[in-house]
Amino acid sequence: MRTTADRIRHAVSFEVIGILIATPLAAFAFNMHAGDSMVVVIGSATVAMLWNYVYNLGFDHLMQRLRGTTEKTKVIRVAHAILFELGLLAIMLPMIAWYLQIGIWEAFVMDMGLAIFYMVYALVFNWVYDRIFPLPEWQEQQGA
Repeated sequence: MRTTADRIRHAVSFEVIGILIATPLAAFAFNMHAGDSMVVVIGSATVAMLWNYVYNLGFDHLMQRLRGTTEKTKVIRVAHAILFELGLLAIMLPMIAWYLQIGIWEAFVMDMGLAIFYMVYALVFNWVYDRIFPLPEWQEQQGA
């Protein structure tokens, strides 16, 4: 399994790159002022970073217990991304509605737009991250 330092590197790099991409996209897509877009994206990223650590730690423990490995198949990667975003949606929806002074439906639509972006981004980012920083146990299993 990944170390605490590796999990922190993963979460921070994921969020910093995501913020740089999502802030201007959200401002454009939702016709928001850049400042509001930045607050929503950075606030979401901060909550997501904490959720990312807790969620991935739990997910890896579950994978280790059920499968004996933390290596993810393509199907598990898709399920991993979807479940992560559903949890984040439940956390972020009321915060976005409150900050932007909008209804739950508008906040839901906005959050779903961000969630779809981040699901695709998470799939790509995690695949690349696992290739750049593979775990030794994966290489041992492939050689067996």
